[in-house]
Parts: sequence; C-alpha cells; structure tokens
Amino acid sequence: MPPRAEVVAAATRDARADVRLSLLDGFELRHDGKEVELPPAAQRLLAFLALHDRPLTRVYVAAALWLDATEERSRANLRATLWRLRRPGAPLVEASSTHVRIGREVVVDVTSLVANAQRMLREHAREADATLDDADLNGELLPDWYDDWVLDERERLRQLRLHALETRAEQLAAAGRYGEAVDTALAAVRAEPLRESGVRALIKLHIAEGNHGEALRRYVAYRDRLRNELGLEPSPQMTALVDELGKNPATTR
Repeated sequence: MPPRAEVVAAATRDARADVRLSLLDGFELRHDGKEVELPPAAQRLLAFLALHDRPLTRVYVAAALWLDATEERSRANLRATLWRLRRPGAPLVEASSTHVRIGREVVVDVTSLVANAQRMLREHAREADATLDDADLNGELLPDWYDDWVLDERERLRQLRLHALETRAEQLAAAGRYGEAVDTALAAVRAEPLRESGVRALIKLHIAEGNHGEALRRYVAYRDRLRNELGLEPSPQMTALVDELGKNPATTR
C-alpha cells in the first residue's frame, strides 16, 4: 500500500484535473470535462485571479475590476460575483474576509505556458530538452479582451514566448538538430517579423548549415521590410553576420 503522502498527492492531482481554466485564445472553463458558462463579470474575476495566482486583498481586486464604481459599490460587486462563482465540488475561488485567490485545484493553461517557457530559458539548461515542444508556447492571451491588466499580461507573455523560442533555437542548434532549430526560429520570426534577435538567430542557423544564399535572402528581406515599415536600418551586429560571407548586401538596394 502506498504511503499516505503519496495517496494524498495522487488524490490532489486527480482533483486538479477536474477543473480547467483556459485563457489562451479565449476564455473557457471546464469542470469534469463539461464547459461551464459564466457571466462576463465572473469571467473577468476568475481570469484576473488566475493571472495573479496569489492571495490578493478584496479592496485591490474590487478597485482593479470595477474602476468607475465607488469603493462601496465595487466591493458589493465583488461579493455578488464571488457568490456566482460558487460551484459544488469545484472550488473556483478561495476567499476570506480580507483576501481572495484562484482555487488551488484549478488548472490554468497560462501557468503551464509560463512554466514551459521558463524551462527553456534556464541558464543551466543549455542542452535541448526532448520533453519540450514549441507547441507548448502557443496561444494568445484573451485576444478579444482590452482591459489594461490583460494588455499588460499579454505583452509579458508575448515577450516571454519570443525569448523562449530564440533560446530554444540556440539549444537545438548546439545539439546539432538544425532542422528543428530552424523551425523554432521561424516560429519566433512569424510571431514578430521585425524583431531583429529572432531574424538574427535564423540567419546564424542558415550560416551554420552552410546555406549562405538563404542567409543573404533572409537578411535582404528583413532589411527592406525594416526600411519600408519603420524607416530603420539593421544593427551593425546584424550586418556583421552577412559581411562575413564575403558579400555585403547592406550596401545594395
């Protein structure tokens, strides 16, 4: 018979799997595999708590979500919304008289994305982890929501994903897995075509494989787009890459 701690841990994992909150590419809540419909105010509260993932004071949450209401009205709105989130067997929210937080049994997809990205970015993880996949970083946070706190978090996740993809490409290249490295670098470039660090990583991969023509074409395409859209030139660090090939397209039109 397994030790009591293992039984408790297994039961906790089973319970956590029952409630899943998706914030990537849209809001969706599922309990025991069935979709749960929530009013907009309840969705916003649950998403706000999920993105913070720690105890927050009721006063702070109420003020952040009901900006135009008086303190008394915003706190009343919070109480009413918390009541609507009560579900038997599915503790979506943990609330005390002073604080509130997302339920510990709720599995949130954003949490998984952040964990996967951070695994790719760890300084000691210089070797490509075979258990990680670029698909683990897919998804845009609540794309049709425009609250300031959503916009800020969306940008944070975008930057985290781009850095993780670029690091992943470097790790794969160091492991000699150039095909996967190029595919990963391309994912970063597709996500942000004018981000030089992603394009530079891709050019380095083409050079490492001996595909100098590919490297030059990618440089020229990036340079022209940067000029046309932003009126800027590639950095000296970027042009130095192609200078090493014996031809400098930076001086050509």
